[in-house]
Amino acid sequence: MGSETQTGVVFPTAPDGSRSTTRVGAQILASALAELDAADAQSALRETRWRRAYPRHFRKLIEGGLASPEAALASARAGLATARQTMCWDTGHGQTSLQEALANPGEPLQTLSLSGQGDATVAPWTVPLQGEPLAGPRLLAKIADWQARGIIDPSAAQAFERCIANPEWFDLSDRTLVLLGAGSEAGPLRWLTRWRAHVIAVDIQRPAVWQRIAGLALAGNGTLQVPVRGLGPAVAEGDWFGRAGADLLTEAPKIAAWLRSFAGPLDVAALAYLDGERHVRVAMGMDMIVQAACQADARTSVAFLATPTDVFAVTRQTAQTAMDAYRARPVASRSFQGSLHLALGDRFFHPNVEQLIHNGSGQAYGVVDSLVIEQGPNYALAKRLQQWRAMCARADGHRVSLNVAPSTTTASVIKNPALAAGFAGASSFGIEVFEPETTNALMAALWVHDLRFDGSAANPGTPLAHPFELFMDNACHGGLWTSAYLPRSALPFAAALGWVRQRVKG
Repeated sequence: MGSETQTGVVFPTAPDGSRSTTRVGAQILASALAELDAADAQSALRETRWRRAYPRHFRKLIEGGLASPEAALASARAGLATARQTMCWDTGHGQTSLQEALANPGEPLQTLSLSGQGDATVAPWTVPLQGEPLAGPRLLAKIADWQARGIIDPSAAQAFERCIANPEWFDLSDRTLVLLGAGSEAGPLRWLTRWRAHVIAVDIQRPAVWQRIAGLALAGNGTLQVPVRGLGPAVAEGDWFGRAGADLLTEAPKIAAWLRSFAGPLDVAALAYLDGERHVRVAMGMDMIVQAACQADARTSVAFLATPTDVFAVTRQTAQTAMDAYRARPVASRSFQGSLHLALGDRFFHPNVEQLIHNGSGQAYGVVDSLVIEQGPNYALAKRLQQWRAMCARADGHRVSLNVAPSTTTASVIKNPALAAGFAGASSFGIEVFEPETTNALMAALWVHDLRFDGSAANPGTPLAHPFELFMDNACHGGLWTSAYLPRSALPFAAALGWVRQRVKG
């Protein structure tokens, strides 16, 4: 969702009239790094190959942050503050700050309400897998299988087991859930409309999008609130699809003001994705809305879907699994990889986790770097902004659900030929790539779990030894965290295998 014009949330204009995403990205990251290590911050600012070398600097954020929970949180606050101060709001007639834009939202949005006409019974949670819905003992067996193979972390398996044991959790008639990017292919809308939820949906002004969203809502048993403009009695009863929607890039202040018209508490999920530099811009648009909602009501909760193709701290158990997998490589694999090293240099089949990192509190963690160069530094920055917001919101007393979702064959991902081929060959390296329907069901249940289970890391009252543990909890990484190899060091070979498999299937 978004606008092709450079209005709304934009990168600042340089003296020569350009908008450098590289320069701004490095500045934002350097601000966060400065709270951890001044030399690392200067290194990021001096980087001349940002689009290829950015993973090294993102990794420094995690390695440096592990040393101190307080420094990690200070780093997140500094990165967010710099992003909000650096990014601008363009009205089409001039630029202002994001804060000033929030204070002047302009003409208000109106609301259209729809009520579901489907079965009033809360639909049981099932997980579609290869076209077959799994439930009960069969679902428990699949969850155990995923855990045993390192596809999901133990905490995720335990969360899913709690969901199965507590079906009453899925009656969401007491919750008002805001979906920023409601039509997202990986989002939970389809499930929420069957669980009696009150859904406030925000998505782009495109009739086809709203026809699909309305179809789901009317077939379900909850309610749907839609932002519209120019609404009259005749429109409300007829074809309103052309008047529905609001753009997160260009109308974030309007959306923030509109949300204040609903009685709280609100559970706000930031789900929208866009390509390239627009992903940073839409992430900042959603951040404006999330921050405004949190400031308006201390009971506001926040939710994000994290990508596994990022840099994360992981539990000692997960790190040890990856290290053990590397040490247990077959002799033939070691020989082949050694020959590659001699022929091409040390570029391929690096260990995923090299060592445990011990901090001053006696905790030990690993670091996994699953960044994919082809996704680019803007993608990494957009996801980092969400992690920073999650850490800050939780520290400020808000419930925050940020769960790592598995790599998924969404249209936005597989349109990249390299990623599509890599996904096709990923199973040869112990990586499982999920279909959207499976990911939707899993992540919708985890959001419910985080809202209902007070022992979840999402609850700010649950003690964490380090803020990064919020991202470890409930992780469904698809095997990227437990793989023997640094993912991008094996990706060329996964892609080659995938290309062959695609040709054979074709």
